Amino acid sequence: MLQGHCQCGQLRYETDAAPTQETACHCSICRRSSGAPFVAWFTVPLASFRFTQGTPSHFRSSTHGTRSFCSNCGTPITFRSARHPQEIDISTCSLDDPEQVPPKDHTYTGARLSWVQVADGLPTHARSRDDP
Repeated sequence: MLQGHCQCGQLRYETDAAPTQETACHCSICRRSSGAPFVAWFTVPLASFRFTQGTPSHFRSSTHGTRSFCSNCGTPITFRSARHPQEIDISTCSLDDPEQVPPKDHTYTGARLSWVQVADGLPTHARSRDDP
């Protein structure tokens, strides 16, 4: 069981699924939405994810993407894409123990900020893993 929460504790969530697609995303939308140079995410089946406390706020960050966050403290929690309606991405650092789900690669490094150096030896992808 993976559990997490926002900074202020108003939102809590859990999932009983094994994480997949663990990544550090460098896309401009993740950067702008989080205020960080990149965001670590992992994916689980939507059916395995649930908020156990509080109700998140949502906004559309792109034509296909919707993000949830805490309306009190602003912590980003999830990303959902209409392209993958049975999945949900969870922000790794909102986990109670982010060390449980380290990234396995870097995505959208074509949009990486020039002052961010990726030197951890993980695979990099200029766009998504699925793009050639």
